[in-house]
Amino acid sequence: MRQKLPFELAKDRSFFESLGDWIGDVLYDELPEKGFDCRDEQIFMAYQIEKALKEKKVLFAEAGVGTGKTIAYLLPAIAYARYTGRPALIACADETLIDQLVKKGGDIEKLEQALALNIDVRLAKSRDQYLCLKRFQQAENIITEDWIDDIAFSMPEAVITHGPMRDITLYGDRSDYPTVSDEDWQFVNYNELMQCAVCDERNRCGQTLHRTHYRAAGDLIICSQDFLMEHLATKASREREGQLALLPEVSMMVLDEGHLLEYAAQKAMTYKVQARTIVSMLERLMVDGVREKTLYAMERLQDHHELFFDELRDVVTLGEERMRITKSQTLLTYGRQLIQDVDTLMEEFVFESEMYMIPEYELNMAEEFLEHYVAAMRIFVEKEDAVDWVEESTDGFTLVIMPRLITEVLQETLFSKKLPIVFSSATLSVDQDFSYIAYSLGIRDYLSFTVASPFDYESVMQIHAHQVPQQQKATMVERLLQQPKQTLILFKSKQAMDAFRATVSMMTKLTMAFEGDRELSAIVRDFQAGDIQTLCAYHLWEGLDLPEQMLTRVIIYDLPFPPNDPLFDAKRAFAEDAFEEVELPFMQLRLQQGMGRLIRTANDYGTIELLLNEEEATLLPTLQNLCAVAPQLA
Repeated sequence: MRQKLPFELAKDRSFFESLGDWIGDVLYDELPEKGFDCRDEQIFMAYQIEKALKEKKVLFAEAGVGTGKTIAYLLPAIAYARYTGRPALIACADETLIDQLVKKGGDIEKLEQALALNIDVRLAKSRDQYLCLKRFQQAENIITEDWIDDIAFSMPEAVITHGPMRDITLYGDRSDYPTVSDEDWQFVNYNELMQCAVCDERNRCGQTLHRTHYRAAGDLIICSQDFLMEHLATKASREREGQLALLPEVSMMVLDEGHLLEYAAQKAMTYKVQARTIVSMLERLMVDGVREKTLYAMERLQDHHELFFDELRDVVTLGEERMRITKSQTLLTYGRQLIQDVDTLMEEFVFESEMYMIPEYELNMAEEFLEHYVAAMRIFVEKEDAVDWVEESTDGFTLVIMPRLITEVLQETLFSKKLPIVFSSATLSVDQDFSYIAYSLGIRDYLSFTVASPFDYESVMQIHAHQVPQQQKATMVERLLQQPKQTLILFKSKQAMDAFRATVSMMTKLTMAFEGDRELSAIVRDFQAGDIQTLCAYHLWEGLDLPEQMLTRVIIYDLPFPPNDPLFDAKRAFAEDAFEEVELPFMQLRLQQGMGRLIRTANDYGTIELLLNEEEATLLPTLQNLCAVAPQLA
């Protein structure tokens, strides 16, 4: 519902003039009177955002830790949302940071209390962050572990009994089930195979209820960058099919930790083909009464699909998260055969739809899936400039295909619009040069600024550089942990974390928690409470905000260079100097983010431990320029 502006509009002054007056009154007078710090950097940032709103431009807002970035963008965002009648969108780096932004005692609650504002803020999470009733019902029939019962008992009774809709409250959010591991969650959450539009449980589904709820937001919608990119990737197709887009129209966007947008786009703008999915889906269609010709077409497609993935396993390079494919002629032949098989089967489905032997939901789901499947295969076998790789998860092998570079897609779907977009982060540039991030995202016209952190790092932080052989890094960590401190260990990848985990002693692991063992925000809460002494992660290079004694040591296990995978190989291929244009800027930005986890408030203190192997140690002179204080050789 549209709410009144937080200030009065005068006939002789424009909205933006009145907005500037209000921002000044709030940041210079009202908030300091309520105990907030008056920060010149924060005030400057707020006025730069007001300028971007007025000019409807992209703004790179690079502001150091302690600037008060959140309040600086919340004030103009809330006012502009009420002026335009459309909510502002805040897209966080990942799902775990959404809840942190609206947590009790967070900046939104503080603003509400200090300014007597009723801020209408609602969360919009990625589809895989919600329980799928269909998949839950299937899992409940085969899984006997306690976690599946815990989910069942937590559901509103009206969902189970098909009671009145008025009795169903919001449910099914991933964060509602903190004890369920990421691996177990994959059995019951939404996945791309599910066709919500024709599902008979759709109106009772927690995801549908959450979608309806956040679409009515008056001031702010908070989502992840992954979900924003999924929205952009599916908007046109959903509207063609008569469905609502995943997100409503918004007045402006704030991309918190905006340097990560490229990677969210890469995840969303891809085709995915799983090894197991098509086999299990087709088996559900093989019911009594299906024509023999259709059964034969399905079996033929299954057989060729399995042969394709058997060959794929033989031609990938194992090791990295994204595994490189060497396309053999046999693999391409199987791919072309699969395209023919799908075309044949789709013709048979036309006859089956008139006989009503296959349930309508299952048939619609299969047709939708196969259209996606054959489109992916055509790109794989025909498009030479496409980027493709293989990923492995609990669901087995997945072929991932990116039809074109992200810069083109983002320019077309996002940055060509006259929409104010604010990138907010402590690290968007390299030496105040924003060309790397602008080039990576296809942004040609933008505003930018840099303001430094107000903190006195010299008095509160030390950085120790340890030159240590790679194979001895785990031993060095165990030695450092002998001095008890609340410690965050950052790894460049899941593979690096898993290798470390396999090396350290069982006694050391007793005081550790590893990303992925449980829902991440639940692990962070336990770490914040002191129940866990050491937190090991590969996704917390940004966004983690733990003040004072909650975090007093950060260990950088490896310099976070990009992986040697097909995606980054494509970026390297377009660069004149891959190390200077791709490798080094990526590492520098990510390292600055990781070190920035330590000092978040004026009362914070602690140490950063850099573990550098022989090759990494050669970059120590470069690292000197990145660090808030000079690293000391340990």
